[in-house]
Amino acid sequence: MNVDSLDQAAGLEESYIETNSIRLHAVIAGPQEGDVVILLHGFPDFWRGWINQIVPLAHAGFRVVVPDQRGYNLSDKPKGVREYDLDALAGDVLGIIQSTGRSKVHLVGHDWGAAVAWHTTIQYPEMIDKLVILNVPHPDIMQQTLMGSFGQLRKSWYIFYFQIPWLPETSISRSNFAGGVSALRHSGKPTTFSKADIAAYREAWSQPGAMTGMINWYRAVFRRSLRSGLNTKRLQPRPVPVPTLVLWGKDDIALSLEMAQPSLELCAGGKLVVFDDASHWVQRDCAAQVNQEMLAFLQGG
Repeated sequence: MNVDSLDQAAGLEESYIETNSIRLHAVIAGPQEGDVVILLHGFPDFWRGWINQIVPLAHAGFRVVVPDQRGYNLSDKPKGVREYDLDALAGDVLGIIQSTGRSKVHLVGHDWGAAVAWHTTIQYPEMIDKLVILNVPHPDIMQQTLMGSFGQLRKSWYIFYFQIPWLPETSISRSNFAGGVSALRHSGKPTTFSKADIAAYREAWSQPGAMTGMINWYRAVFRRSLRSGLNTKRLQPRPVPVPTLVLWGKDDIALSLEMAQPSLELCAGGKLVVFDDASHWVQRDCAAQVNQEMLAFLQGG
C-alpha cells in the first residue's frame, strides 16, 4: 500500500531509500529542516502502523521518516534467513540516518521495530539523540525473562512455531490471509483495527516474498540466540546511554509488563508510562495519549 489512498492534504511524501545494499520504501512528512524522527514498525505491520503518529509529529516540526523495514510491503526482500539478522537490520537504520544528512536522530520503535531500535542504540549510541520504545523490553531483559519465567515463555510460543519451514507462511496466508487477520484481531481490542486497516494489511502481506521475509526476522533472531547461548542469566545487561521513553499497553498478550521497568533502569534517564486500557498496539489504542507523551519527551530539553 502506498500513500495514494491516503488524504494528500496530510502532506505525506513517498520515497525509496538506498541503504545497506537494499532499497527501502518509506513515507516521509514534516519540514525539511526539522529534527528527524525515524519510526520503526514491527510484525506483521508496515509503515501504516504509525498512521496516527506521523501527522502530529510533522505538525510539531519534526521531519518524520517511516520506512517499510526489509521484508515488508514495498521494501526489498532479500532471500535467506541471515539477511534478517539484527546487525543487518541495524545497518538499514544507519543508512536511513545517513540519508537524512543528520548526525543524530530520534529513534522510535514498536514490536520488532523496538527490538531494532534497542539494538541500534546499544551498538551506535552516538547516532541516537532520544529513544522511544513501545511494548518491547531491552533485549537482555527479554532473554533473562525467557529463561526464568514460564509465563513469558508460554506467551512467546509463536517464536518457536515460526522456526518451522514454510508452514507458518502457508497457515497465515491461506483464505486471503485469514490467519494473519485473526492474529491481528486477537492481539488487539475490538476497536484497534478498522476494515480499512485490515484491507491495507492484506495488500501489504500479498507483496511477493513478504510473508517469508517477515517471518525470517524470527528465524534469524532464534539462530542468533543459539549462536550466543540461550542462558544469559550470568551476563551483565548492556547499558543504553541514551534518554529513553518506554510506553507500554498493559493488555499485551505477548509481552509481560514486568519487563518494562528493568529495561528502563538500563537507560540513561527516561520515563515509563503504562496505559491500562491498551493492548500490544498501544499507538493505535491510545493514540492521543501516546502522541502527547512522545512529543513532550522529544521536545523536552
